[in-house]
Amino acid sequence: MIKRDNDYTLKEVIEQLLKAYQWDDRLDEVRIKDSWEKVVGGIIGKHTTGMVIKKRILYVNLDSSALRNELMMSRSKIVKMLNDEVGKKVIEDIVFR
Repeated sequence: MIKRDNDYTLKEVIEQLLKAYQWDDRLDEVRIKDSWEKVVGGIIGKHTTGMVIKKRILYVNLDSSALRNELMMSRSKIVKMLNDEVGKKVIEDIVFR
């Protein structure tokens, strides 16, 4: 089958739209947030009160200072697991508040 210049798959068109409107970064952020509970577990997920990503840093609000201190020690591991879950490097660090 001959592919013409204007013949694209739906996937290709959607990827081009995401890049053109710079929605691909926002979509990656949503994927990171959606993966949070899967990566850290349900108990930590229940103590998470909010998340925001700014300049490739994930800021996580927690309602437990003991949990915050415990997670600080596993920060780099959590970053790697979240990026692996999304399939690319979206965040570089995590700040727990």
